[in-house]
Amino acid sequence: MPDQADSRPNTIDEQLLRILKHCRTVAVVGLSDKPHRASYEVSSYMQAHGYRIIPVNPNIAAAGGEVLGEKAYATLSDAARHEKIELVDCFRNSQDIPPIVDEAIAIGAQAVWMQLGVAHAAAAAKAEAAGLSVVQDRCIKIDHRRLLG
Repeated sequence: MPDQADSRPNTIDEQLLRILKHCRTVAVVGLSDKPHRASYEVSSYMQAHGYRIIPVNPNIAAAGGEVLGEKAYATLSDAARHEKIELVDCFRNSQDIPPIVDEAIAIGAQAVWMQLGVAHAAAAAKAEAAGLSVVQDRCIKIDHRRLLG
């Protein structure tokens, strides 16, 4: 159990559990509408486990589309005008992360989760300095199943 004076979790699993238990509205940046894509599979799993999924994909949003029954938005900022976003889950290349982190900070998200193979040390440090929890190079579905499934 973390010291009450320090709200930061002591272990990675404590940090993951805190995010998974407290961040129930998830903007998924790069969410595809193709069921065979990892972003779709992971988001579908999370939705089935009670999380609100907010798709962020400019191509789908431009067509007025939806993914998993939810309206798609072009950017996090667009989504945040309509939804309270707690967690930003990133299915983008590592080099695309800095502007996503900037938007996550600007909209008041609580955490940023970079999926397997995605990491950006400078952006992670910036997010942490702004008070966001950060997870890099991990799959939210795998960690949810392992810790809460």
